[in-house]
Amino acid sequence: MKIGFVIYGSLDTLSGGYLYDRKLVEYLRSQGDTVEIISLPWRNYASHLLDNFSFKLPSGFDILIQDELNHPSLIGANRGKHLYPIISLVHHLRCSELRPKWQNDFYQVIEKKYLQSVDGFIFNSQTTKGVVHSLIGNRQLHVVAYPPTDRFGEAISDAEIIERSKSKEFRILFLGNVMERKGLHTLLSAISYQPLAISLDVVGSLNVEPNYTKQMHEFVMNNGLSSIVTFHSALDNEPLKQKLKQAHVLVVPSSYEGFGIVYLEGMCFGLPAIGTTAGAAREVIEHEKTGYLIEPNDSETLAKHISKLAEDRNLLNQLSLNARNRYKAQPKWRETAKSIRDFLQKMVNEHSSAIIS
Repeated sequence: MKIGFVIYGSLDTLSGGYLYDRKLVEYLRSQGDTVEIISLPWRNYASHLLDNFSFKLPSGFDILIQDELNHPSLIGANRGKHLYPIISLVHHLRCSELRPKWQNDFYQVIEKKYLQSVDGFIFNSQTTKGVVHSLIGNRQLHVVAYPPTDRFGEAISDAEIIERSKSKEFRILFLGNVMERKGLHTLLSAISYQPLAISLDVVGSLNVEPNYTKQMHEFVMNNGLSSIVTFHSALDNEPLKQKLKQAHVLVVPSSYEGFGIVYLEGMCFGLPAIGTTAGAAREVIEHEKTGYLIEPNDSETLAKHISKLAEDRNLLNQLSLNARNRYKAQPKWRETAKSIRDFLQKMVNEHSSAIIS
């Protein structure tokens, strides 16, 4: 197949959604498909809407994948009869994020119009599928293909997990770009309550929302947390693996996750995960078995869960081993990537048959 893939910016961007896109492209190419990246520049939302007056779909493909993140730029281009099937890869909808209702109502109108303009969907979770279907109905063909979570392989043994728990200092890892949606403010507020010996490593880009990053640095300084909180920016694989091996718990209290690759990647290292009830984190985290689910912005409850794990190392061990087992049960990426390729091939075949008939 000759496949076009529409994204914003670079495929090398460090985030869960871009990791999914990148690994999918690698898999498709490994199967002999030609994949051409069509990159639109990152700008603000209003500027992206202006793309509708200029951007046209390229010709010469068998099928086109569009990352749904690009939705504001593509409504005009998708209008009318399609030369080939257009498939939207949906990580999560912008209108699902935590913000004032009037803003989400605005985004919902635009996303709905975009979602109605495509021929099929790749969903990263059952939650994402449900949100899209509730918005436009179950009319288009789709496949649910969970994200790649096995890039670290067999990262740690049960014996290492148990030995790690004996460390006096309780080590927390936040893994994600430093942006408001990821909820670092909730975590920092929670650890400011703690009288225990703890440390927090913040691993993720500091440049996505500079004003928010500045606020987080100021919070750390103003609340006397500088000795226990370390900002690392994004890390390459080996340094990241070391942080994952050293930590006791992964905390990413996002206001919304379309899936939450990060929770399963933490579980690969035996880390119980703490996320929120908003979005698809519940598809990964089983409350009180492999971690905890809190309401968004509930720093008080988060502080209680952190204290419980730090004080009760037997409980920590049990949740850590449960988390590792949950990771082992996740389908491997090659299985889910194959299901995507099979779906794309089916869409191409059906489109070709329709043209012939």
